[in-house]
Amino acid sequence: MPQQIKAPKQVPSFEYELFEGDPDLLRTVVATPTQTAPWIDPSSLKLKHRIGRGPFGDIWLATHHQSGFDFQEYHEVAVKMLYPLKQEHMQKFIDKFEKLFLKCRELPGVCWLHGVSVVNGKISIAMRFYEGSVGDQMAQSKGGKLSLPDILRYGSQLAKGLIQLHSIGLLVLNMKPSNFLISDHDQLVLGDFGIPYLLLGIPFSDSDMALRLGTPNYMAPEQWDPEVRGPLSLETDVWGFGCSVVEMLTGVQPWFGKLSEEIYHSVVVRKEKPHVPSGLPPAVEHVINGCFEYDLRNRPLVSDLLLVFQSSQNAIHGDGGWVGLGSRPIKEKSVGNGYTTWYLSKDHLQVGDTVRSRSPLNARRPHTVDVREGTIVGLDGDADKNSFALVKVPGMHNALRVQESTLERVTFGFAVGDWVRLKQETNSHSPVGILHAVQRDGAVSVGFLGLETLWVGKAYQLQMAEPYYVGQFVRLKPNVVTPRFEWPRKSGGTWCSGRISEILPNGCLVVEFPGRFVLGNEPNRFLADPNEVESVSFDTCPGIVEKYHHVEDFHWAVRPLAIAFGLFTAMKLTILMGRGISARLKKNRPNSQDSGDRKSGWRRIFRDASSTTK
Repeated sequence: MPQQIKAPKQVPSFEYELFEGDPDLLRTVVATPTQTAPWIDPSSLKLKHRIGRGPFGDIWLATHHQSGFDFQEYHEVAVKMLYPLKQEHMQKFIDKFEKLFLKCRELPGVCWLHGVSVVNGKISIAMRFYEGSVGDQMAQSKGGKLSLPDILRYGSQLAKGLIQLHSIGLLVLNMKPSNFLISDHDQLVLGDFGIPYLLLGIPFSDSDMALRLGTPNYMAPEQWDPEVRGPLSLETDVWGFGCSVVEMLTGVQPWFGKLSEEIYHSVVVRKEKPHVPSGLPPAVEHVINGCFEYDLRNRPLVSDLLLVFQSSQNAIHGDGGWVGLGSRPIKEKSVGNGYTTWYLSKDHLQVGDTVRSRSPLNARRPHTVDVREGTIVGLDGDADKNSFALVKVPGMHNALRVQESTLERVTFGFAVGDWVRLKQETNSHSPVGILHAVQRDGAVSVGFLGLETLWVGKAYQLQMAEPYYVGQFVRLKPNVVTPRFEWPRKSGGTWCSGRISEILPNGCLVVEFPGRFVLGNEPNRFLADPNEVESVSFDTCPGIVEKYHHVEDFHWAVRPLAIAFGLFTAMKLTILMGRGISARLKKNRPNSQDSGDRKSGWRRIFRDASSTTK
């Protein structure tokens, strides 16, 4: 074991006297404590041969030798040997592993862990060896796909395992059929307990690895560079769940045959989604499509997946066909204002909650709302119908009956989706972000640009921030000299103003610049830190010149059109002025009769003068 790695201290065996009825005949017993620390002596692991390779390391078949005062045990194990890390990063990983080791052992839906060691200078995680996986079963099936009853059964077990792992604060981030192991009792267990999650914050020497955490074919958009496009959350695993189910249904890996860069372009840039086959039970089709919502907040929770998969199992024939779900309607999983019903179902309103009309997602809040702020005094409805709430609004005699989906809970002055700012700013990440959750006890979760995961704290640590919305024009603040991301300048050297085209869940702004004329592949969309920009509008422009410059921000053709219009106007004025002057000259010019009289008069004068001289 390398000297820098600190192995947890093992609790030694101890002796005690066992009383069996006769105080004169006590029996001495040696007790070997249950393993409480994850460290495994490297000499007790005997590697046999490599059986697989993943994005984070190799998988070996090995034998783990355990011994005590009164026993000798040999276990066949699978060892995940990670790619090399620096010594200080190895210690950081092992410390994280130690905190979660015993918690993972209590989860029946997660593979059994033997412990961790360092073999040949690499972190090696020993776990129970399972004979097969869902991926193996698919490889042995006709067409490489599973039957619908098997998919629903495995999907239910997978959802249970995910819920268990999420309950101890871990994310898998590497969901795929080859990581869904099958026990001796044909039960699915998670073979990856969250290794990518434990590797967060640990740099990789491989630049490709540094930009992603997971297997590219199953990665959610926010997994690609999570500090910028994050945060990683429970819904990140939901995307991987959907990809895995689609592969079980079709026998084809999502984005099969594409390189990592091509998958990135498809998922992140073009926002493409894996194709969900038709012919599924409606509830299953809806929930799988929901897994691929680009905004993670609009995806279903794992509990939603479990409910749909379990309930659909009862509607499946033995031959794989399915029957209808009776007269119960399948609710459409998308509603107006940018929300899905998966989003709206994540917070259940209660009597006594303070509520207000829900704001549109990433859009300007309307000036007039049905409910500015009130208190719920009653609830009406059930899960199969539109639920309504009775809201008592100050100043109104009767309570309003309002549909629940149009209301949002306000706790300590905050509602989910609000723009917030940390009262105590930090240099490690942007202080401005979007609120993802606010509990009734004041606990909050916020997505901040620069953080890979959700920031967790208390409501008193936050204050409201200026909101941003799609379509709003912004520019860098005057005091920003070196922005976090590249930002274009005008020909005079001043910062350009751009229009927000997209808002990521952590508050990162995607800004396009319609006022710039670009050629070829020159980029015209840039990222922005919400803490570094300010809004631009006609109201904030102080003078006529500034207002005209803001008009130029709307389209690059404004300036050439203005120049052309100016030239046309100047030419028109020149022509009109020329015509006016010409008309005035003609008006003042004498007519032909007067001219003839003048000529005759001059002739007479010259004639008289000539005669006088004679």
